[in-house]
Amino acid sequence: MERYVRAAMRHADVAALIVPSLPDLMSAAEVAPRLDGILLTGSPSNVEPHHYEEEGGEGPFDPGRDAIALALVDRMIDAGRPVFGICRGFQEINVALGGTLRRDTSSEGSGLLQHHAPAEAQFGAMFDHLHPVHLTEGGLLASAIGKSEVTVNSVHFQGIGRLAQGLTVEATAPDGLIEGFSARPNGAPVIAVQWHPEWDAARNADSAAFFRLLGRAMRGEA
Repeated sequence: MERYVRAAMRHADVAALIVPSLPDLMSAAEVAPRLDGILLTGSPSNVEPHHYEEEGGEGPFDPGRDAIALALVDRMIDAGRPVFGICRGFQEINVALGGTLRRDTSSEGSGLLQHHAPAEAQFGAMFDHLHPVHLTEGGLLASAIGKSEVTVNSVHFQGIGRLAQGLTVEATAPDGLIEGFSARPNGAPVIAVQWHPEWDAARNADSAAFFRLLGRAMRGEA
């Protein structure tokens, strides 16, 4: 899934390092001081529910990623460095800061839009599953993109349940589900979105704007 790295390097104008999810061989404390900021990407895996004090849930799970990613959020915030997230990364940040997730965003009867394409959809077609999101007036995303509403892809089975204390809503879907948030807990921005701006960012100006914001944050300009 090199599309995340390619989109960030191209549109944010940054160098990239991939952090391995191997908590038995390294710790977040070892790598965090070497980074100007982090981008927590999407993944087919889900955050294990015990991290937000719930049980059950459907995998696949990735305990190694949970351990490294959740600890990195804390370490980078403590260091006053930017933290960005996409999809799973968006969910990880909320959990790391004390929020919860809901696991029914593609379920009939949930009261929500269907936030994932039908199960039979081919991989590429999943990202054609779209809906609008409203951007909060005066927010970081609205300012960076220059719009009050954008159309985004919707490819997730989980979403925000309870928003972590200290996070500000940046974007919402028509059903009210939170699709973006931000904070500035220790001088540097925390910004994350539920959708996938890395998908075809070269042909989507709104997505490219997200990564330009990432680049400005890494350089201390945002």
